[in-house]
Amino acid sequence: TMKKDDPCVGVCRWDGRTGWGVGCGRTVPEIKAWRKLSPYRRTGLLRELPRRIELCRLSATKQTPHR
Repeated sequence: TMKKDDPCVGVCRWDGRTGWGVGCGRTVPEIKAWRKLSPYRRTGLLRELPRRIELCRLSATKQTPHR
């Protein structure tokens, strides 16, 4: 489960289309900058993550090979 101050869930796989982490919903640059983000930016990002994770889950269920 998620630590209070960090959305990492230990699943380091990325959605190929969006670049979002499948487990946490963050991009690699967001993960690297996480500790340096202001509380305001961090809170805004935390609010966005559940939607991103859900979109990753939805796109994974209807994955089609790219041509």
